[in-house]
Amino acid sequence: MTAYRVVHETLYDYGDDVVSSQNEAHLLPRELPTQVPKHIELRVDPTPDSVRWHRDYFGNDSVFFALQTPHRRLAIRTESEVRVEPAPPFDPARSSPWEEVVHRVRSARSAEGLEALEYVFDSPFVPTLEALAAYARPSFPPGRPLAEAALDFSHRIHTDFTYDPGATTLDTPVEEALRERHGVCQDYSHVMIGALRSLGLPARYVSGYLASARAPSENDLIGAEASHAWVATWCPNLGWIAVDPTNDMPAGDRHIVLAWGRDYDDVSPVKGVTLGGGSHGVEVIVKVRPLDAPAA
Repeated sequence: MTAYRVVHETLYDYGDDVVSSQNEAHLLPRELPTQVPKHIELRVDPTPDSVRWHRDYFGNDSVFFALQTPHRRLAIRTESEVRVEPAPPFDPARSSPWEEVVHRVRSARSAEGLEALEYVFDSPFVPTLEALAAYARPSFPPGRPLAEAALDFSHRIHTDFTYDPGATTLDTPVEEALRERHGVCQDYSHVMIGALRSLGLPARYVSGYLASARAPSENDLIGAEASHAWVATWCPNLGWIAVDPTNDMPAGDRHIVLAWGRDYDDVSPVKGVTLGGGSHGVEVIVKVRPLDAPAA
């Protein structure tokens, strides 16, 4: 098990006074069999007039907070200790054939199957499209084990796409990202999710962080020291299989999970509604360090 100290700061600067704002934050690491968060602190400046902690529909811890005091700057900072251990190893070739998974999900009766079924349909940022299905099909020939096919498809996305933070925005349609083959982890993940769903497979969006390399033998991963995203698909005999197409790898003990949902819209780190404020700028700072490293 590896322990990390995670700091996430979001700073908003407004051109005019914000008279009031309502905000929701998904900035609290999930507790999982392979992940144990401790000593979580959330600080908001100016101090909110009301705060409500709650667990959303997908089981993510989230915080609603409201400010009624005029302000031109809003700072949100979370700091936590998270202990992560690798997921149990599995043999991709022993997973169920992907068509069998499609059938099992469509006829789901178990709680796990019904949960997976919810991730088959279109969502606000990810439609199902024939173009996405066509892109995925070379990785999904008849009878191929699902995990093997998903890892191969992740590899193809990683190879075909160019990581380019300036190429897309949060509003870039998934079909445009597919056509242009440029983008960031959100685009890689949305394309993979949309393609899997277009074949009838469940796929969910996972948000979190990547730890930097811990040793000279490790490479720095794309998306480290920033908010990151990856994909999970469900297999009856293996459960949820998490894959990072941006880095062409299964999610492991350098992936720290914050939240999951249908797409980015369900799990955005901070979103809200403001009255006033005019134009604004946003700065996000993320630091992920081994727990025994000096505090930043």
